[in-house]
Amino acid sequence: MTKNTAIKTATLYRMVMSDHMCPYGLKSKDLLERQGFEVDDRHLTSRDEVDAFKAKHNVKTTPQTFIGEDRIGGFDDLGEYFGKTTKSKEAKTYKPVIALFTVAALLAIAVTWLTNGTMFVGRTLEWFISVSMVLLGLQKLQDVERFATMFLNYDLLAQRWVRYGYVYPFVETGAGLLMMAGVLSWLSAPAALVVASIGAVSVFKAVYIDKRELKCACVGGDSKVPLGFVSLTENVMMMGMAIWMLTKIW
Repeated sequence: MTKNTAIKTATLYRMVMSDHMCPYGLKSKDLLERQGFEVDDRHLTSRDEVDAFKAKHNVKTTPQTFIGEDRIGGFDDLGEYFGKTTKSKEAKTYKPVIALFTVAALLAIAVTWLTNGTMFVGRTLEWFISVSMVLLGLQKLQDVERFATMFLNYDLLAQRWVRYGYVYPFVETGAGLLMMAGVLSWLSAPAALVVASIGAVSVFKAVYIDKRELKCACVGGDSKVPLGFVSLTENVMMMGMAIWMLTKIW
């Protein structure tokens, strides 16, 4: 006897034009196929076809997925249908800083291997912190205006001197680069110590004294990272690195 397995089918309507292909249509097709569906992939190849489809089915967006006679909806609706609810765009997450620190650690190990032929030496931790500073600074430099605006929510110095929010990313990135190279420590270490100390006090006050629920600007102005322990850790790491560099000078 052969086992009778019904083929699951779905119909997907998505925009595929010469100047635009909807990414959510491709994501819907991929999700359906990963769920074992055979997809009847129907392309809407012109603006007129898209408008006609929306009017016929009384929907505002495409793509649209149908399973049997039931309209499931767009990509987010399809995710919910399969129990894979996507997180809200406003939801807080630590993923950006986890990814950043992981890459920083791997880069520090790679540099150690290239320069010493081993995975860890005394300077590996220094490289990890300095690389982290550079990567964090780079995130802020992508849109300094947005970073400076978010920074004003909690940084004590920025609230008194607004331009400080525009200066901070350059100080953090520059100090990190100098520390990576191990040069001009007399400049990089005090600069890092000052901005990190102000940052630590600001975060501690906002989170643990004022009990405010804010998003951290540590990975840029569009950050969804909660202001709290991770933000404080970033500043404490910079302070520790700066103090260590100063002791090496003395």
